[in-house]
Amino acid sequence: MRIISPKISQFLAAALALIGLGQPVAARADAAWTATEDDALLFDARIGKWRLGDGIRGYQTPQGACLDLADTIMALDLSIRLDKKLRRATGWAFTEDRSVQIDREANTVQIMNRVEKLTPGAIADTPEGWCVQAEALGRWFGVVMTPDTGNAVLLIKSDSKLPVELAQERRERAAKVRPASLFDLKSLPHTKFPMQGVRVPSVEAVASLGGLRDRTGTNFNFGYELYASGEAGPFGYDARLASDAHGRPDTLRLRAYRKDPEANLLGPLKATQFELGDVTGASTAISASSKIGRGASVGNRPLERPEAFDRTNFRGELPRGWDAELYRNGELLAFAIDRADGRYEFLDVPLLYGRNRFEVVLYGPQGQVRREENSVTVGLESIPPKKTWYSASLLQDGHDLLNIGRSRSFGTGGWRGSFAVERGLSTRMSVGLSAHSLVLEKVGRRNFVEAALRRAFGPALIEVSGASDLSGGYASRVQLLTELGKTSIGLESMKGFNGFQSDRLDKGINGQHILTAYHGLTFGRTTIPVSVAARYITRDTGTDTIGVNARASIRFGRYNITGLVDYRQDKREFGPDPPPTLETGMLLNARVGRVNLRGEARYRLKPNAEFESAKLVGEWGERRRRRGESSWRAEIGYDAGNRRGFAGVGFVRRFEKFSVIASAEAATDGSVGAGLNLSMAFGPDPRTGGGVRISSARLATQGSVLARVFHDANGDGVRQAGELAAEKVELTAGRTPVDLQTDRNGEVFIEDLPPFLPVVIGIDASSLPDPLVQPALPGMVVTPRPGVTAIVELPLVSAGEVDGTLVRDGGGGLEGVDLELVTISGAVIGRTRSDYDGYFLFESVPYGRYGVRIAKLSAEAARLSPFLPGVVHVNAKTPSYHMESVPAQLLTTDTAAAE
Repeated sequence: MRIISPKISQFLAAALALIGLGQPVAARADAAWTATEDDALLFDARIGKWRLGDGIRGYQTPQGACLDLADTIMALDLSIRLDKKLRRATGWAFTEDRSVQIDREANTVQIMNRVEKLTPGAIADTPEGWCVQAEALGRWFGVVMTPDTGNAVLLIKSDSKLPVELAQERRERAAKVRPASLFDLKSLPHTKFPMQGVRVPSVEAVASLGGLRDRTGTNFNFGYELYASGEAGPFGYDARLASDAHGRPDTLRLRAYRKDPEANLLGPLKATQFELGDVTGASTAISASSKIGRGASVGNRPLERPEAFDRTNFRGELPRGWDAELYRNGELLAFAIDRADGRYEFLDVPLLYGRNRFEVVLYGPQGQVRREENSVTVGLESIPPKKTWYSASLLQDGHDLLNIGRSRSFGTGGWRGSFAVERGLSTRMSVGLSAHSLVLEKVGRRNFVEAALRRAFGPALIEVSGASDLSGGYASRVQLLTELGKTSIGLESMKGFNGFQSDRLDKGINGQHILTAYHGLTFGRTTIPVSVAARYITRDTGTDTIGVNARASIRFGRYNITGLVDYRQDKREFGPDPPPTLETGMLLNARVGRVNLRGEARYRLKPNAEFESAKLVGEWGERRRRRGESSWRAEIGYDAGNRRGFAGVGFVRRFEKFSVIASAEAATDGSVGAGLNLSMAFGPDPRTGGGVRISSARLATQGSVLARVFHDANGDGVRQAGELAAEKVELTAGRTPVDLQTDRNGEVFIEDLPPFLPVVIGIDASSLPDPLVQPALPGMVVTPRPGVTAIVELPLVSAGEVDGTLVRDGGGGLEGVDLELVTISGAVIGRTRSDYDGYFLFESVPYGRYGVRIAKLSAEAARLSPFLPGVVHVNAKTPSYHMESVPAQLLTTDTAAAE
């Protein structure tokens, strides 16, 4: 009940002000109005066609409608923190450069660099919190807020699309995109572009120019790196040429290969891959580790599967001056700096039970960043039953195919051969046998045989293996991977006897025992991944080593901090033990405003406490990699070992056809340096048939697709003369939307696709302006190859609709049954659910012939046969096809057995 009307309240306030009693209240922006239930409102917030949040509370005040600030922040998803105790709200609205600070104690509001006083009545205190006048709140946030109290609607307008509006559009687009996991790739059409003839290679080129002045004088250097990939006849090939610091050719690597995910290579061998030139050898649990050298290899293991169930390897090219980091599920595992052979290697990386998402991040000396992602799943089935996988390799360890310049060889330099075979006995058991001839460091040639048995017990994988060096030495090994609750546990125990030595057990080491654990600690909404690895190594000399490595990462807001602890203690059989070593470290990844921060620090606690090093890198500019973007990079650090502090700055400009990076650095020892880096890629242009395409994308190391979208007037799936191109159409590559739209010729390049992994290229139907025009196909399957651009034609056809009524066998509508519209080949192109009376409707159906079936889960739940009678013909004569009553057959024992 309203006790005092607004007019009477205003009159009393004015009277008090005249006699001096109202001055303290008038001096503040807080209005004398008091909230009551009669003035309460609940607005339905809308921007365009979107409804935001669950409503915004408000009140009708003498100055107009006010809005609850907390509700508004939640509905618009704003980064603003409201502190009622300090009577302050701080953050930013929609864009980080539009900072907002409301200070009720100071009676001010600051928008970016503009400060103004709060007007009387702008903010009122209500039982719910702060209630801000809609007109003032819209002005502070840079939008127009129009409250319609009659219809309880708050209309929000903006000159540009707001992030919350773009998020709604993305969700709608994602809901309309058919996920690739719903498709059986074998049921979709495949783009065929076989290896034949000679294809002009694609080339990635990087050139760098730099200068350094220090105590030794002034030095200039010039270097380059060329990576080429192409095809000649039935073979693919790649080559890498790198120079030294004076521009002279230094290393050259060549490789010819053939890969086929369908395992149709080399006739009866049914190989998935074979290589000649600079190749990688095989690895096993006890005898051999993976090596690189000149030689040949062949095998039929699936391209995406690791060599061992409990570990995997990562290799790649690492140009001079670059660093590499390896992350697993967001946790840093290892790092590598550049070395003379121009490669990075992360060998025997442990796998966790379940899904392992790996990311290799490469950092260039002038701010370049490259990311390579891979996913490995460890489950109960290690190898399909009654399947046999084999691999064979012969190579000279550490030698490139061609040695030029001053390049040096690495490794032992000896020839090594391996052959391994693995057989799946059941879904839970497999056996393996391998033979190796290796040259070991300071030992010479050794020949090995190795056998392994792998078995799954519940949520655990166990492998027992043994090996002999054929000269009296032998070794045994037990490996366990399991998951206890939410904790992944790994255990490895390997023991050598009679002087056994191999790639896995170095000279003098007779035992190696490792226990690892990974767990995500949960505190409310925060999860802290923690991993611990404990090692115990025994030696023939009696000196044992205990080592513990611990990692913990925490993410709060835009900050991700990883703490590292490394401990080592040597235990001697005779004499005093040396002091233990204990080191700690920290890694930082954060975003502050528009700046991305990446930092690291190391500190030694034992034997002598000492700060070792620290480095902080900041990058800012465009958030997404778009053509024409530019960004800056700043770096500062200190190396205690050299007592050297340094600072640097870099500028990156990415164009459509090339990228340019400039950098400068200075140090406390008086040295200064500067550098300029240019990178680009070029290859054949499939649009012209004989031209050259220049791009800043990775054309040689990754796959690419030229997609052409057109209106298929006659429905034959082939573009004819006169059929128009479709402009401004968005595509998808698997589950990933493509940023660029088709041009006026209906074409768009899809780049940086992982090679030799099938991907579905499809049309994002939500980007089509006309609902009566739809993709003729769910998508086209492409298996990209490095350095080669595949051409995919995606037709658009007219669309109609299909409706009907799903009834029981004998009458009566069936409600809530999920139905699928499928092509003749079995591909699902539409899904719907029957209404309360059994009515169903498929909209935006491309012209063609289809069938309707009950989805698997619905059929099993209702005990219905999934097959429904009738064939649907949607065409120009029947764009709206009516199926009338469609009877669903009850699934009996006889029909279940028949199906």
